[in-house]
Amino acid sequence: MGVQIVAEVSTGNSVQFLIQKTMMQTSNSPASSFRHTIMPSLPQLLSGRILHFAKLSATSSYESHSTEKVKFPKKISRKPDSGSPPRKTQKLNLEVSPHRAVSAVRLMRIELGGAFADLLNEQGKGSGDNEMGYVERTLGFRTRHLEDRDLRLVTEIVGGTIRWRRYLDHLILSLCHDESTFRSMEPLLLQILRIGFYEITKLDMPPYAVVDENVRLAKVALRPGAGNLVNGILRKLIVLKESDSLPAVKVDGDDRQQARGLATLYSHPVWMVRRWTKYFGWDEAIKLMTWNNSSPSFSLRANTGKGLTGADLVSRLKMLKVPHEPSLYLDDFVRIKTGMQNVIQAGLLKEGFCAVQDESAGLVVSIVDPQPGENIIDCCAAPGGKTLFMASCLNGQGTLFAVDINEGRLRILKETAKLHQVIDVISTIHADLRTFSTDKVVEWDKVLLDAPCSGLGVLSKRADLRWNRKQEDMEQLKHLQDELLDSASRLVKPGGVLIYSTCSIDPEENEERIEDFLLSHPEFDIDPVNRYVPEDFVTTRGFYMSNPVKHELDGAFAARLVRSQ
Repeated sequence: MGVQIVAEVSTGNSVQFLIQKTMMQTSNSPASSFRHTIMPSLPQLLSGRILHFAKLSATSSYESHSTEKVKFPKKISRKPDSGSPPRKTQKLNLEVSPHRAVSAVRLMRIELGGAFADLLNEQGKGSGDNEMGYVERTLGFRTRHLEDRDLRLVTEIVGGTIRWRRYLDHLILSLCHDESTFRSMEPLLLQILRIGFYEITKLDMPPYAVVDENVRLAKVALRPGAGNLVNGILRKLIVLKESDSLPAVKVDGDDRQQARGLATLYSHPVWMVRRWTKYFGWDEAIKLMTWNNSSPSFSLRANTGKGLTGADLVSRLKMLKVPHEPSLYLDDFVRIKTGMQNVIQAGLLKEGFCAVQDESAGLVVSIVDPQPGENIIDCCAAPGGKTLFMASCLNGQGTLFAVDINEGRLRILKETAKLHQVIDVISTIHADLRTFSTDKVVEWDKVLLDAPCSGLGVLSKRADLRWNRKQEDMEQLKHLQDELLDSASRLVKPGGVLIYSTCSIDPEENEERIEDFLLSHPEFDIDPVNRYVPEDFVTTRGFYMSNPVKHELDGAFAARLVRSQ
């Protein structure tokens, strides 16, 4: 019996890991060590619910198992060089690059510790001391203080290294003397090599500076021999890159072989590539993977619940010198590509001036079309991005019930609602929708089911999600979505509206779920969404679909269904 780390949560200024006891087999292969379950972050859940399956049976409650808290391992083990005397841990090392040390530790926490990339970014921005504390506890030493530029580099390197992991491992494996060298490589050493390979092949950093810095990190964090290995492999990479002769990826053979080649070349799981080429074709699948590998942009929504507008938000962003552009689709949304760190440090999120919310999620609220005086229920609400937006549309008139199975996340929703000054119209209900709907005594004007989903529409923002989602998850998800959709339908009054939405681009989670639902629920009809969103987002069946490549937004889906009188 061992322990499996399943999530990382923020508690004040610290981050703790939640674990559950489970049977785990050990292996000498580092690949086997990486098979830990990772939960999505609260920031990303603002635009959709992404489900974690180690804790779910689609036929039973989707509430998390009981957990206990543990700390991340204080230090990694170091293999001494044969014949070398033991080294005393150096507490302060001014020679090691701070952003590389932090990046290596973050990547260790993500792959071995069950953490996830984007919450770590939120923890790191403006919190250099906190990040360096993790370095000291994990590696046994500190570097110089992290500056804002270092934190931006950490965000870029961690996100990029995770996105390109499969391709980077292809290059590393090709440059090792034999496969066993790669397969037996200790995790920290592999992370240092991935960082170096990413910096050289994707960031075009000065190559020999990359070599020197990563060699120094390997020597100090591990041992001199590890530094020598990093030195040899990175220098070999530089020679191949400068001669334009990097190890090629073969994309030929039958469909399965081509899919494996594309999966390596564009760094995605093979099953995703096969699924996307099946549904979208080869060209569109390649465009989608290219989008997923690009640096994401973010949208901010001005908090109209406080009487603020998009113009007010633009004014604050100008004061902060954050590059921005107005949304093409929503009045109170603003897009930013860079400068999120400035927004956070200026307190715009903490003071409730605005919220991070993708326009694709905002358009789902447009389809709900909340009107003052209406009685609305959000069936899987927490942590509440769409709930808060809908509440602000009510202008203090009406009621909005927020149901969720996770009581802790409902508490976060309530606190955020107070911050955004929309708590007067929100009532929270801690319940499993499937049992709640059988005991209901009220029918609602509008029912939103923002269903748990695969999150395949948000892979550009959730860099780690592609490696944690499994093909077998899809069948469990579909079953759960059907159950929740049936439950939500019982809450709709005659003449009322049911909205089903996901942050997925997968037809089996979207159109197919609605078509199956309509076959067994003839009292519902499709209400085309073209009255609520631009025509460019409307499918031939009258559903809403945002395409990451076409619209440069997260992928999302929504169907608006009306119950007969």
